[in-house]
Amino acid sequence: MKKLCCLLIAITFFSCNKKEKNNDENLSNKTQENELMTELYGSWVGDFVAEDQDPDGNEMPVNKINISIKKITHSEVTGRSIVAGNNRPLNGRMTKKGDTVRFVLNEPGDDKNDGVFEFEIKDDTLLVGTWTANNPNKSVRKRTFSLTKKDFRYNPYVMLPEEDMYVDYQNPKIEKVAMVEEGDEENENKEGNEIEYENTSLYRIASESIMKLNSSTQKLTESDLKNLKKIDLEILRNTIFARHGLTFKTKTVRQFFDQVEWYIPVSSDVSKELTQIEKENITILKRFEKYAEDNYDSFGR
Repeated sequence: MKKLCCLLIAITFFSCNKKEKNNDENLSNKTQENELMTELYGSWVGDFVAEDQDPDGNEMPVNKINISIKKITHSEVTGRSIVAGNNRPLNGRMTKKGDTVRFVLNEPGDDKNDGVFEFEIKDDTLLVGTWTANNPNKSVRKRTFSLTKKDFRYNPYVMLPEEDMYVDYQNPKIEKVAMVEEGDEENENKEGNEIEYENTSLYRIASESIMKLNSSTQKLTESDLKNLKKIDLEILRNTIFARHGLTFKTKTVRQFFDQVEWYIPVSSDVSKELTQIEKENITILKRFEKYAEDNYDSFGR
């Protein structure tokens, strides 16, 4: 009799647990929301433009940003913001009024560069809005953007545009240059003549080699690299990472790629995506960079 009672209790307990589990599953299925507007999912890419002025009057850099939309439901929107070496999760809400879809998405807030994105998607083709920094003391508190939808695909054959010049404006060398009026060169060094000097900015300028050598598809050799300048080697190495969609942290690197049409920042770590040829080329390029030198030239913006 005692065993029978224990058996009945066990059966009752098992049935209750099973019923409770089924109820939980049914509740979960009922509350799980359908995804909306999946045609908007993916990367929206374009310029991230500072509205604030530099305190020193310098031109503020324009970075390339990728706002990636991952999921849209009635109650939540998730995605990522990828720009200037930062790769941050986004979370917020969506509202729709007529043909205009409006989003307010927040970065987590635990990083000094985090902020809030507010934007609209018009006719499913243009994402327009602003970003406002959480930190009121940040040098750039507000940026604007107008983005178009682009799919990222790794292509080892894309090259830097040949019509552009690649000048390192971020690291000028300042030199004092004698001011000599035209036709007065002969009197420049005569005794009693006071020579005036002015500061001149000199810049590193890359050679055409960066548009001829493909560091992702051809195995680079010492003969390919021995006569290149340091800036050439740096750009050839970073072009590998740009093809894989790495978001670059330093302004020195971003200035060469953010304006390139095919470049889309999608990740903060692409080390697992590199091909064997690319890994070998990165190694030899780093070795040559260590000892290479640069020529500095005067060049106006």
